Amino acid sequence: MSTAAARALTGILVFFSYSVRLTYAIVHLKSLSASFIDAPARFAVSVNSTGICGALHLADPLEACSSLLNRFRFQEIDTIKFALIIRGKCAFEDKVRNAQDAGFHAVIVYDDRDKGNLVSMIGNSQGIWVPAVFVSKAAGETLKIYAQGEEGECCILNPSFAESAWTVMVISFISLLVIATVVLTFFLTRNRRLNQRGTNPHRPSVDIKLVEVLPCFTFSHACECRVGDTCSICLEDYKDGERLRVLPCQHGRTSLLKVMLSFHEILNAIKH
Repeated sequence: MSTAAARALTGILVFFSYSVRLTYAIVHLKSLSASFIDAPARFAVSVNSTGICGALHLADPLEACSSLLNRFRFQEIDTIKFALIIRGKCAFEDKVRNAQDAGFHAVIVYDDRDKGNLVSMIGNSQGIWVPAVFVSKAAGETLKIYAQGEEGECCILNPSFAESAWTVMVISFISLLVIATVVLTFFLTRNRRLNQRGTNPHRPSVDIKLVEVLPCFTFSHACECRVGDTCSICLEDYKDGERLRVLPCQHGRTSLLKVMLSFHEILNAIKH
């Protein structure tokens, strides 16, 4: 059971690390050397491992709920252009499609609420071939102020390899620690139960009264009723004048019965 639990826990942690790695990226503004966490759109194209950098432009109109007035030829690959769009008045999908139709290569949508959480934008992915991300209002206002439309001024990046490696290492260490804890707890619990059984004060023991009620006689080689010359328990020869206790099985010695016979042996002897 502990092995199955450990495997299940490891699977959950691996899934968690994989989900965290895929559900956030970074928007980096070079002029400020500032980075902002974003949430990629579920219906848009994902940013590759190397990221994408381009010139940042404000959408016109800023809500991008209609065709944009600032239009570019998408086929011109010499300059990659980002559209900065504010949330509200229409669906995220409409904003991204309008920016894509205007020739933008990527879309950054920022929140219109001061304390809003990052949301994962949803929509129909058919016909969408540009990446899109969602950032906070504070990040969007900062990008809006410092957007210059200069080539390579803004980047959308995946977490760096070092950050990913560090995350994997930390989660792997936690997984191993949890597994080791589960296994150690299992063995400690089992050993504790075994020790409790070994030191149980109610463990069956020899009742001296059961021994005392057995008949006794004095051994003598001249006695016709003797039952052998050797003790079946200690394998020693009987001596004349030695006091023996008679068991139903016809074996026994007074000095050893109290020490060597167990409760179950006596019961078995009586039954026979």
